[in-house]
Amino acid sequence: MTIALFLGLEGVVGAEPLRLVSTTTELESLAISVGGELIVATHLIPAGQDAENFQPRPQDLARVREAQAVLRVGVDYDLWLDPLLQQAGNARVRRGGAGYIDASTDIALLDVRAGGVGPDDGHAHGRGNPHYWLDPANAAMITATILEALARLDPPNAKRYEANRLAFLERLDAKMGEWKRALENAPALIAYHDTWPYFARRFRLRFVGIVELRPGVPPSASHLAKLAREGIEARVGAIVREPHEPARDAQFLASRTGARVAVLASSVGAIPEARDYISLIDYDVRALAPSR
Repeated sequence: MTIALFLGLEGVVGAEPLRLVSTTTELESLAISVGGELIVATHLIPAGQDAENFQPRPQDLARVREAQAVLRVGVDYDLWLDPLLQQAGNARVRRGGAGYIDASTDIALLDVRAGGVGPDDGHAHGRGNPHYWLDPANAAMITATILEALARLDPPNAKRYEANRLAFLERLDAKMGEWKRALENAPALIAYHDTWPYFARRFRLRFVGIVELRPGVPPSASHLAKLAREGIEARVGAIVREPHEPARDAQFLASRTGARVAVLASSVGAIPEARDYISLIDYDVRALAPSR
């Protein structure tokens, strides 16, 4: 393995790969795409869990305390990270530190609206919808942010990080046309959670409804009945849910509308096929693609 020399706030730390901790598996995958063998990347949220309701564990505190870089989703998606950073006492990865990386930097967010989270509002997306990584075009911005941080932390290997990123973007570009063709003429959809606006915008998909009345709040019977009527009118082709989301409501809507249930993944590792970032998007595209 090629050895990276990390230059931190206190000078040379050691001739070891740079230790990066990401909040999510998809960001970990994108960090590896840039860092390659020059970094050791881990994640805090187990694959397939609801990241917005995650509660850090004692071992997570230890990881952050030892990290040389921390990579987060931001946009209020992983607010639990802020107290964890304070508890860790690691100045390098706190806000403003050389190793603090917010992947949402320079992302054009969707659904930005005023207001906060009230007692009955669930985990409302007040600062914007945080699921921006599901637009594969945004992976270019995310990896650019990661590249900038790794080059800042490890200047001698900046060219290698840049080469890794360019190789990743070539692979991504090669898949983009294939994905767009696969989702041509896709039918209207209903989703359980408002996870998919970035994915929908990129591939011109139409979601006609969301099962949750508010993010994190289960739907009422009247809301489900209304969605069923709207789904029939729109000729909905699939009810979308993630593996950790309840199956009952999706199955009810499928039975009423004649649509199928499509289980999608928003995170790497949530289903076995989503081994890395590109295979995550590939799986979701294939799960929604109309039968030819």
